[in-house]
Amino acid sequence: MTQLLAPLDAALLGTLVAAWLLSGWLIENPPASRPSVSHLMQEFRRDWMRTFVTRQPRIFDATLIDSLRQGTAFFASASMIAIGGGVAMIGNAAAVQRLTSELPLAGTGPDFALRMLPVIGFLANALLKFVWANRLFGYCSILMAAVPNDPSDPLAFHRAGQAAEINITAAKSFNRGLQSIYFALAALGWLLGPWGLLTGTLLASAILLRREFASVSRRVIQQREP
Repeated sequence: MTQLLAPLDAALLGTLVAAWLLSGWLIENPPASRPSVSHLMQEFRRDWMRTFVTRQPRIFDATLIDSLRQGTAFFASASMIAIGGGVAMIGNAAAVQRLTSELPLAGTGPDFALRMLPVIGFLANALLKFVWANRLFGYCSILMAAVPNDPSDPLAFHRAGQAAEINITAAKSFNRGLQSIYFALAALGWLLGPWGLLTGTLLASAILLRREFASVSRRVIQQREP
């Protein structure tokens, strides 16, 4: 493995991991002058729970939290299937090499398994994040169910605030899972060689940061007043 990992490959693999960590940190800790979409949505989640206290009936809120759980369950299942496919490809590396022998893929030789490991690693991280997000949205639904029906009850807004913070934590875990999916796709560029890995890293980082800091959806979300 050490011989197969050339210095350039090692450096670019480190760049991939660094880009993943730095972009995730920047999204969750944006500058005060330019908050990210994920950061802006946190206050909307708190507004949702404050509105939830006085909404009667609360069927809409129950449907919405169930929809969030279904989304995390879908991505968790997709990540698990993708991990299984990646492991199967590593286990049949010789067959993959025969099938792709005429394609310009640098990673279908004896180092194919090594080049697939970062992809599987990112997918495994995504799976864990999605599973935890699903669990947290479940906790949120229980906290919402514990909110008294009477808005004047002293526990009503306190428990709604607890539900909001759990909802925000679940959303963070879900977003981290999505970011891992982006960088798993970037890691596939390594099959084209070190420059394919660099290109994938730059594209994944640029797409993530543009959607969080320079997208149309961000401008719409930021318009809090009519």
